[in-house]
Amino acid sequence: MGTTALAASSLFGAARPAVAAPSLGETTPFSMTWLVDRAKTVSQAPFVPPDENLPAEITQLTYDQHRAIRFLPEQALWKPENLPFQMQFFHLGSLFDKPVHIFQVDGYQAREILYRQDLFDLGGNKFPDTPSDHLGFAGFRLHYAINRPEFLDEIAVFLAASYFRCLGRKNIYGLSARGLAIDTGSTRGEEFPVFRQFWVETPAPDAKQIRLYALLDSPGITGAYSFLIKPGEITTVDIEATLYPRHPIEKLGIAPLTSMFLFGPQDHRTFDDFRPEVHDSDGLSMWSGAGEWIWRPLRNPSRLLISSFMDENPRGFGLMQRQRSYSSYQDLEAMYERRPSLWVEPLSGWGPGVVQLVEIPTDREIHDNIVAFWVPKEPVDAGQEWKLSYRLHWGMNPPVNSDRGVVVSTRTGAGGVSGSDSKASDTRKFVIDFRGGALDSLPQDASLEAVVTASAGEIQSPVAQRNPELGGWRAFFDLKPAGDDPAELRCFLRQGSDALTETWSFQWTP
Repeated sequence: MGTTALAASSLFGAARPAVAAPSLGETTPFSMTWLVDRAKTVSQAPFVPPDENLPAEITQLTYDQHRAIRFLPEQALWKPENLPFQMQFFHLGSLFDKPVHIFQVDGYQAREILYRQDLFDLGGNKFPDTPSDHLGFAGFRLHYAINRPEFLDEIAVFLAASYFRCLGRKNIYGLSARGLAIDTGSTRGEEFPVFRQFWVETPAPDAKQIRLYALLDSPGITGAYSFLIKPGEITTVDIEATLYPRHPIEKLGIAPLTSMFLFGPQDHRTFDDFRPEVHDSDGLSMWSGAGEWIWRPLRNPSRLLISSFMDENPRGFGLMQRQRSYSSYQDLEAMYERRPSLWVEPLSGWGPGVVQLVEIPTDREIHDNIVAFWVPKEPVDAGQEWKLSYRLHWGMNPPVNSDRGVVVSTRTGAGGVSGSDSKASDTRKFVIDFRGGALDSLPQDASLEAVVTASAGEIQSPVAQRNPELGGWRAFFDLKPAGDDPAELRCFLRQGSDALTETWSFQWTP
């Protein structure tokens, strides 16, 4: 969350005299073919960590001292040319101590964007020894007029390891994407690849999209990336990557998404908090290769929880924020109702594998504790070439199924008859609300069936009824557990032989 605050910060104060925009270094050749060849060459040599030989004045910055450093907006790249996109930079220091080198591309020529102290308001920090102009930056952010034509909004930020965030119209920063995840949730410990260099094409005077490239590197893998960013109501990022593993990788996480879930309606009583819900995302949505839509409500578990959903050539998956009303959160500062959803759309066949969801216990909303990604079934061996292409959709309402009702809330409590003294202490009640899609066109006298299954335990009294307050339908049932065995639960609404909703999927643990 500290990254979000840093990325979203803005500069206020008296006007400053104009200073030259960022300086550029010597010209070098560049193309995507060149970058792929370079990634392959780098992967064939032992991994060399990024140069962290920074001046002591920078390495000794505290978090607050570093946060006080602001890039001067009047020095933004392409501001003098009045181009539709502008780029601003983050200063190295504190948690952000991995230098990133950034190049401007024109045609097939690239020139490094050189560091200068006068690009920044140092916020009272003193750097007596001027660092080299090839020091690099911690990362960068892109600006474009996405909400109103007269103002360039921040629409993307690349900062730390291979993390990046984007915004659709009216969004504020929430969840993140990453270039790659390696061994997330494994006993071997997670490896974090980093984007070591970026190349960004100078946008045309009427550009509505911007393309950039990156070299990703880690002890286990090297890769060449291309990003085509198209800001809008839904901001899309088309990603093409060519990867070269240095050694076999146990778990390769493709298109990883990282978010935060502290609590929701199903577990609010765990937290003594004035807000009804606190989360950047409230569920994992999946569209399987066979055409089934699945919804998995997120949880903040008491122990590490890893769920895997087997599939072949998935049509998409994403971490979604479906609750869009202020009343769901009651937070005037965090404004969780404006956090973007993020949908991953494969642009090539990914073959067999699993969508994996990792849920990590946390007691504070500053921690990102949710990770989702695709894990291919095919072994990842050294020297292989892996080519990937997919599209990310960031926004309030990215592509979802339109013909089936969707889950809008999940609640659970003690089983038995509501409001009765005869509640069964060993059962759990689940209440799922569905809305939209085919449910909207049902006649008033329609009758639906709640189809509920459990991998363990006994399902009791499943019921489907219209919910006039929601304008949708509600399913509820009791689960009688099988001792201490966890149970995988599934529920959808059916009329005759036709499924009218997505499938609600939930893992209950004692």
